[in-house]
Amino acid sequence: MPQTDRWPSRLWLVRHGQSAGNVARDAAHAAGDARIDLNLRDADVPLSGLGEAQSAALAHWFAGFDPGLRPQVILTSPYTRARQTADAVVVGGGTAEEVRPCLDERLREREFGQLDRLTTAGIRALYPDQAEARALLGKFYHRPPGGESWCDVILRLRSALDTLSLHHCGQNVLIVAHQVVVLCFRYLLEGLDEAQLLAIDAEGDVANCGVTEYEASADGRGMTLVRYNFVAPLREEGAAVTTAPDAPVAAR
Repeated sequence: MPQTDRWPSRLWLVRHGQSAGNVARDAAHAAGDARIDLNLRDADVPLSGLGEAQSAALAHWFAGFDPGLRPQVILTSPYTRARQTADAVVVGGGTAEEVRPCLDERLREREFGQLDRLTTAGIRALYPDQAEARALLGKFYHRPPGGESWCDVILRLRSALDTLSLHHCGQNVLIVAHQVVVLCFRYLLEGLDEAQLLAIDAEGDVANCGVTEYEASADGRGMTLVRYNFVAPLREEGAAVTTAPDAPVAAR
């Protein structure tokens, strides 16, 4: 097999549409609360009404492509908000043909463990030792009790990249996941280091339904970034652009 066939022809990384958790987080911060008011597991948090509109706008954007250029494969986090976003792309005619999204637990949100559903103020008040540890280690290496560091997410995504190379080379692949997952894919695909990745993160949050796109490089050595955090599909449809972090914890 030629080396150029080791990667998907085109790869889109998309953060799910705005979720009810994003809305609850904003409300908690506005009220100065320590905890985010959610009665669901993080895995079960659905899209908000706006998130549904953002997902429909994304589907309409993909539907405008020539059929041969649309996603042929959809891999999605099993979390409800990501699955709903992926399903909306299919229902909205955004794929080459009717594609059944494939659930992949390696694409799930970063696990926050003991810090789940706490705001930044809540972490400082309830777990000052963890706030201190994160400040010392940095978000890339800090692992909350029972949770994951960014490095842990990267470890499982290395395996996901192997799956892309083995099973989806030469195809147009859409991955629907979460903010940290999108950023950690950039780390792997572009050969970034900690400082480079955190500099990208510091520029601003990944937008809900924002598109990060790669194409196979001409020399067959990897994937080349085409655009990052692209939100024109939302603006073209009049859907508001939102960038709030997911609900479990304010500090990613």
